[in-house]
Amino acid sequence: MKIAVLTGAGVSAESGLSTYRDNNGLWDNYDPMEVASIEGWYKNRKLVLDFYNSMRAKLRDVRPNDAHIAISRLEERAETTVITQNVDDLHERAGSTRVIHLHGEATKVRPENGVYDDTFSEREVIDVGYDAVSLGDKAPNGSQLRPHIVFFGEAVPKLGIAADVVSEADIVLIVGTSLQVYPAASLYSYARPDAGIYLIDPADMRLPDRRIVHIRAVATEGMKQFVKHIWSDNQQ
Repeated sequence: MKIAVLTGAGVSAESGLSTYRDNNGLWDNYDPMEVASIEGWYKNRKLVLDFYNSMRAKLRDVRPNDAHIAISRLEERAETTVITQNVDDLHERAGSTRVIHLHGEATKVRPENGVYDDTFSEREVIDVGYDAVSLGDKAPNGSQLRPHIVFFGEAVPKLGIAADVVSEADIVLIVGTSLQVYPAASLYSYARPDAGIYLIDPADMRLPDRRIVHIRAVATEGMKQFVKHIWSDNQQ
């Protein structure tokens, strides 16, 4: 069995990381075009670097929650790939070994003027962990280091790879995303007609596809319900 897990900010919210668009979310305190767009980067590199330095510092202090751990344990039963909109490292820290970061990774940087292919070659990417990066910090090629983030205004290089994973899955599980952030929100539509599609979200919403089974719960509780539904007691 193959499972594709699509995750968003809601899966990390119970670890203490702010979501972006909900009440008191990050975009209530920051203008996304100033700190998370390619235009913002060229306008004020220091502001963008400071924003992601702050994010890394926060990441240092949080831990994976039960939802992250439950997702990682799906690997014990099935070939599981996590496709996440999140830039945190909580899936990896929980034990997931196959993680595709659509929007990049906050704990990594790369040259501003690097050479990248259409799958986002990682050859020039540097893992800085939770350390700060300053204006004037240079990559080996001499250019300014920038966050390894897909900014607004940039293409999503790994979208095609993610679509292929979804198209091969027997089960598509969506956790912590309201299916409003495109192009990632369209990924579920690549699921095979016979694939099961499950959405874990506490909000009452109009489902875009009748095939979707909506588990109305936060991520930690919803993962418990999903596991019980997929693997009943007599299958264990």
